[in-house]
Amino acid sequence: MPNPTSGHPAALGPVTAGVPKKIRPAKFSTLSKPGVAAVAAPPKPEFSFSLKPREIARHLDRFVIGQSEAKKVLSVALCDHFQHVRMTREGLAAPYYQKQNVLLLGPTGVGKTHLIRSAAELIGVPFVKADATKFSETGYVGGDVDDLVRDLHRRAGNDAKKAEHGIIYLDEVDKLATREQGAGRDVSGRGVQTNLLKLMEDGDVPLTSPNDMTGQLQAAMAAMRGGGGAQPETVNTRHILFIVSGAFSGLADLIRRRLVAAPLDPKNPKPEKNSDDELFQRVSTADLIQYGLEPEFIGRLPVRVACHGLDTDDLFDVLRKSESSLIHQYERAFAAYGITCEFRDDGLRRLAERAAGEHTGARGLMTVCERVFRDLKFRLPSSRVKQFAITAELVDNPAAALQKLLRSAAR
Repeated sequence: MPNPTSGHPAALGPVTAGVPKKIRPAKFSTLSKPGVAAVAAPPKPEFSFSLKPREIARHLDRFVIGQSEAKKVLSVALCDHFQHVRMTREGLAAPYYQKQNVLLLGPTGVGKTHLIRSAAELIGVPFVKADATKFSETGYVGGDVDDLVRDLHRRAGNDAKKAEHGIIYLDEVDKLATREQGAGRDVSGRGVQTNLLKLMEDGDVPLTSPNDMTGQLQAAMAAMRGGGGAQPETVNTRHILFIVSGAFSGLADLIRRRLVAAPLDPKNPKPEKNSDDELFQRVSTADLIQYGLEPEFIGRLPVRVACHGLDTDDLFDVLRKSESSLIHQYERAFAAYGITCEFRDDGLRRLAERAAGEHTGARGLMTVCERVFRDLKFRLPSSRVKQFAITAELVDNPAAALQKLLRSAAR
């Protein structure tokens, strides 16, 4: 499988099958050959981007099952943003461009993080993920939001120019919502939202934190040498794309109440019976403000998309079709001991049914698989068993299936 680490079409794998590999550079310079003029290599561009929305969506299909609307919206937003970055780097200014930061809504375990990470790997830009709950307003207790940009700089190999067109993904942003007294996170949630505003638009972040002891010592030493020292290196956030997400527990009830109180909509005559997935599709700015997010913060997230929950069929497809399926992890684990395991469709279906009952999306698959394979992973490496199949019967009663395998191998 190709390693999707750049925006080159070859990163799409099967889409460009047959494309020849890049020719390796000559081992010796042409300067060593008499009569051959030296040819200067063309300068490498700081940033290049040539992908189209359908190419990004097609790449995401390989790793994330379902979420077709989220893939479409996200692919368009990513292409708009990075095409703008590319043209700006080439000298085509767009003074009125508004950055298309993204808000992803949806329950846990539906692939929100996987979508963003897979897209960042394809585009070939640095990517950093953090939970909003680790930040505080001042940065003295908890993290400072500027640390997101510093982390991105480190992920970019300490290349400030490369970091300036990366992606910052902030999860659990719903935990920043200001609620009624005693009903939620109120002390620093509003302050963190306010501090994020400058980053999401256009700000310069010093690479050395003023609260960092090392940075303070460096500044003091520079002052002692006289002249105040050189200005600290900064990273500009103008072209950094911000994507935030959250499960937004309780938001569906706010949307439902608004729809029930509104005049009758012929397309949705009984909003009180809508599922949470259907309600998230109809979220408005007013709903998010009522939930407790600041209007200025929501205003900097113009692209909003809801991810739907995963049912049994989705979870079955996650196991059977996704290139990052969990079953590959178990195949490798048993193969390390010379044991071949075969996942059959009836076994995968039963695992998906059990995982759907966990109500944690694709994360439920790991919970169920660990429960099913726990004794098998403990006993089989020390046995004579070299091959077995994962069927519905094994998933229903792994202890009995294990004893049967051990007895069969002992004969």
